[in-house]
Amino acid sequence: MAHRNPPDSGTASLVESYPKSPATTPVDALAAIPEEQVWLASRKSPQTRRAYRCDVDHFMRTLGIRSADELRRVDHKAVLAWEAYMREFEHVEASTVRRRLAALSSLFKHLIKHGAVDRNPVRDVERPPINRREGFTPAFSKAQARRLLDAPSADTVAGLRDRAIWSVGLQVGLRRAEIAALRVGDLHMNRGFDSLRVVRKGAKKDALAINPQAAHRIRAYLAAAGHGDDFDGPLFRPLRHNGKQRAPRRHLCPDTIDRIVKKYARRIGLTRGYSAHSMRATFITTALENGCSLEDVQRAAGHVDPSTTKLYDRRGYNPEKSASFFANY
Repeated sequence: MAHRNPPDSGTASLVESYPKSPATTPVDALAAIPEEQVWLASRKSPQTRRAYRCDVDHFMRTLGIRSADELRRVDHKAVLAWEAYMREFEHVEASTVRRRLAALSSLFKHLIKHGAVDRNPVRDVERPPINRREGFTPAFSKAQARRLLDAPSADTVAGLRDRAIWSVGLQVGLRRAEIAALRVGDLHMNRGFDSLRVVRKGAKKDALAINPQAAHRIRAYLAAAGHGDDFDGPLFRPLRHNGKQRAPRRHLCPDTIDRIVKKYARRIGLTRGYSAHSMRATFITTALENGCSLEDVQRAAGHVDPSTTKLYDRRGYNPEKSASFFANY
């Protein structure tokens, strides 16, 4: 199947064309908004909206679909062709195929609920199996984690910021988007303990007591950076503008946190496979290994299902006990 150019219209404009201020939009205009736009706008998390838009747009682009009317007419054969294209020509991971199919299925469930279509064409398409017992994000060893915590310089603003980021990742276990979204005022005292307010997936708000070292490092960074009194402002900030966004009062983007992690991982000889998510896998594994209950780790990680937390648990991987070491000839 040929990979066609992106469509001129359709899901690519769902968020942009949704009214920013319903109070100033006539009721008739609101009623005329396509359900595809309503579906996407109903996702609470900006990250989820972006991912769903990209996944559905990939389907439309691959099949050459250019309008909502065309999208609503597709059947299971179109979805099967899309799944085969991703698997056989793009060679994407099974988890990516499943995620894209789930996004498209979510859209059609919404369309069925609101009477726009009669059936979900994704329902009869078998999804590729994935390993639900163990995730594939590599974790750092305890020794590596200790080296990484101390790798950034304690004598510069950049180093102090990066030390605080490592602490929040390895000792609090937040996602990179959650770290990036933190504000100065999110660090607070609650019942005598340093705590962080966190905005989870789906815009759910949470608060966690945090490791004293993480709190100390955040305060050291704020003292050096000079924005500790800007409670509504971003906690972790870029040190210079990127040529496009010159405002100093802005959050680090999640991709920057990923680059920070990879930079210091390379410094200690870890050149491939590690990312900001590795901090989270390390946090979960270490907390469980040191006796924290699965329920408490699940809550700290912000997981709805404990099986998701278990995917990050690397306690069952003991390389020093590999049978390969006993195959001596």
